[in-house]
Amino acid sequence: MRFLRSYNLYLAWLVSVIALCGSLYLSEIMLFEPCKLCWFQRICMYPLAVLLGIAAYRSDRGIILYTRTLSIVGMCIPLYQYLEQKVPAMQKILPCTIGVPCSGQYINWLGFITIPFLALVGFLLITILLSIRENTK
Repeated sequence: MRFLRSYNLYLAWLVSVIALCGSLYLSEIMLFEPCKLCWFQRICMYPLAVLLGIAAYRSDRGIILYTRTLSIVGMCIPLYQYLEQKVPAMQKILPCTIGVPCSGQYINWLGFITIPFLALVGFLLITILLSIRENTK
């Protein structure tokens, strides 16, 4: 636990960079076209990679409140999209009708791991890591 307390900024930054690289790999290498909700997820994740990188380098823990808030907001978007993918009744609430459908599933590993699920896990890990308090003793 001491390791997590000492390096939570670095670990959160690492998660955000992996998510950023993963999203770019899926869209630029695998040529999966992002839907509207995927773009909103990127809008929340990409700044986290920059902000957490700078904060980790400078040991600036003051950024945690802002980046954790951005991560929590970002977590809501893939959660909604995942529910839209897996719960048929959710598709009727706000269907994506322009471009790529938000309920589409480019990947579906083990029957539940989709791209929004991976984004949700990334945002959740970042939120948890940023919520770990450093001992001041």
